[in-house]
Amino acid sequence: MSVGGNVSLFPVPGAPGQVGFDRDELTRILDLYGRMVAAGLWRDYAMDLGRDAAVFSCFRRATERPEYRIEKRPALRRKQGQWALVGEGGAVLKRGHELSGVLAPLERKLVRVVE
Repeated sequence: MSVGGNVSLFPVPGAPGQVGFDRDELTRILDLYGRMVAAGLWRDYAMDLGRDAAVFSCFRRATERPEYRIEKRPALRRKQGQWALVGEGGAVLKRGHELSGVLAPLERKLVRVVE
């Protein structure tokens, strides 16, 4: 239903001109997010699905800048790799062709917290 004539549609992955996460990618990211929440490191997340990139942002608190951003940029698939882990200051911490390799630094951080 529209309010005042404005209709907002939820972005649909795979729609023309839009980048999204597929089911396996999102499952992998949300699994990591859930474990980080259980460890008390993260409290909130946001997703931005745009024309150039799909971004999953992880927050320590809802009012801060994201601690990490996991970005998928298909235009870089054949160059540097479509996946990137971006830190709070905007620096690219890890880039690669496989999501698992890009998430590895966060996985190691989680292992240290448990020990």
